[in-house]
Amino acid sequence: MTSSEPPAQPPASPAPSHQGQGHGQAHGQGRGASTGDPELDARLDSLLDELAVTANRDQVRELIISVVRLAQGKADRLDLKIASAALREMREGFEVFAPYRNVRKITMFGSARTLPTDPLYAQARDLASLLSSMGWSTVTGAGPGIMAAGLEGAGPEHAFGINIRLPFEQEANQFISSDPKLVSMKYFFTRKLLLVKESDGYAVLPGGYGTLDEAFELLTLLQTGKAEPSPVVLLEVPGGSYWQAWEHFVTEEVEARGLISPGDASLYLITDDVAEAAAELLGFYRNYQSVRWIGDRMVVRLLAQPTPGEMAALSEEFGHIFLRGAIEILPGPLPSEVREDDHVDLPRIALRFNRTSYSHLRQLIDALNALPSAPPPPAGLPVPPRHLLRER
Repeated sequence: MTSSEPPAQPPASPAPSHQGQGHGQAHGQGRGASTGDPELDARLDSLLDELAVTANRDQVRELIISVVRLAQGKADRLDLKIASAALREMREGFEVFAPYRNVRKITMFGSARTLPTDPLYAQARDLASLLSSMGWSTVTGAGPGIMAAGLEGAGPEHAFGINIRLPFEQEANQFISSDPKLVSMKYFFTRKLLLVKESDGYAVLPGGYGTLDEAFELLTLLQTGKAEPSPVVLLEVPGGSYWQAWEHFVTEEVEARGLISPGDASLYLITDDVAEAAAELLGFYRNYQSVRWIGDRMVVRLLAQPTPGEMAALSEEFGHIFLRGAIEILPGPLPSEVREDDHVDLPRIALRFNRTSYSHLRQLIDALNALPSAPPPPAGLPVPPRHLLRER
């Protein structure tokens, strides 16, 4: 189905391409929140004028007002120390990653205790190396074990580290310790925010409580739509049983009790093959590029223009996850996308997604990637099994 809404005229410059593009007001000037004191609000506005804050002014203003309200409220010293350190760490992290937002990245999770002689170390290193050869960078927690393996494989140009300061076990490894793309964090929650926010895909190798926590939190964010749709690979070594045992527990204990849905298994891939892992990660962006909510419509940006017949077939197959209507083929970017220079050069479709069936949304993305109109799979890698099943 083709939308009747006329497209806006795109600007001359190309849109930035990175995950995590803001879905709200990019250059808002609205006043929004208030301190409750009109005179103080006016002084804050004067301060923003003095600092020449124009881009995202509404968001900067709300940040300052939050600080004012903390100062005026009943927060104790510990509360303020936590808020101050968290904001400082996020600012530092955002500054490190800002110049590289157009670079595709994976975050690699795994045990700090994995030795360089362990076959798992080689798997992590080889996956990062293969992705680096295809222009992707690798983000890890900057410690030893799997984190070191990922950064060793990525090489200095494609390595990012987000370290956690602990009284034991973890100093930044030698592959990132003197690199300006290293950030050190006091809190696990700010570290995990950056590890998820700044990447386009994820590889998880066997690990302990911390790795399992990261894996389950990542899947929770994808399952609930709190993270952008992204590929997740659970990587093992040939003959290994870690992820098979994990999946047995998830299937026989968690899914069997109705605590997750059967389709949630589509949110990840278990494999012991580095090439298949890379194909899963890169194949996710074979055609699909990003999503954005505009009003009650989810706008999906693609690399190739789909045909009306393809969208009619997908509308019939996935209609159960739409609130109403069918998939629309948009003739161009919508006005808010043009104002924010948001991927205006890409074809796009729109649908009224129900905001609950995120595992089925992942299956729709797989279908979009396997369309006859989609670009070919990445050269030199096997076709992802998901795509083979769709193409049969």
